[in-house]
Amino acid sequence: MDDQQLLRYSRHILMPQIDVRGQEKLLTARVLILGLGGLGSPVAMYLAASGVGQLVLVDPDRVELTNLQRQIVHTTGRIGQDKVASAARGLAALNNGVRVTTINRKLEGVALDEQVRLADAVVDATDNFASRFTINEACQRAGRPLISGAVVRFEGQVAVFAPGGPCYRCLYTETGGADEACATLGVLAPAAGIVGSIQAVETIKLLLGIGRTLTGRLLLLDALNMEWREVKLRKDPACPVCGKS
Repeated sequence: MDDQQLLRYSRHILMPQIDVRGQEKLLTARVLILGLGGLGSPVAMYLAASGVGQLVLVDPDRVELTNLQRQIVHTTGRIGQDKVASAARGLAALNNGVRVTTINRKLEGVALDEQVRLADAVVDATDNFASRFTINEACQRAGRPLISGAVVRFEGQVAVFAPGGPCYRCLYTETGGADEACATLGVLAPAAGIVGSIQAVETIKLLLGIGRTLTGRLLLLDALNMEWREVKLRKDPACPVCGKS
């Protein structure tokens, strides 16, 4: 690290769990972020600010006025732009030392597998079950940790699905229920920020190998009453995705 980096990341370096060696790990890490909405915005911003060296941003959508209530990486002046391009501009203004790769289409099949394989950690900030199942399967094939979040109304949830532990498919079946979209049910803006921030914390812990992550645990937020619950997750031996691993 040069002098500017030592100064920029000094508050990380002061902590013995991170120190210079940990910050250097972050600077060489690559994280795949799928979704640049209410969750992906704070995830991307905190990982960029923290000095994660390479961020791969994936989102097929464009910025709309209704996004700006909670998708804080975007601005009014970027309405109509691709979300990944808008996010890249915001992150460059925050920390131009981070390399940002943008993919403005939905990743599927071989392309998804390749990006997951290249990543040190994968953040699922999408908003539908179909994408979450597909991302989970790709992470299981590649043996990459998945940091999953969801939020609607005042409720949120976060979990980490690491190799060898339970996967997202152990928690939900593909017929487990309809998607709950904020477009129809609404979402409290700071609740998305809370969940996304926790996803960023868990990502950094995984990259550094520190602390106790949310692997095998589902953290549930009720922001209306400001209550937290934790549910233990167990590997499903009959899971069609990870049951034989």
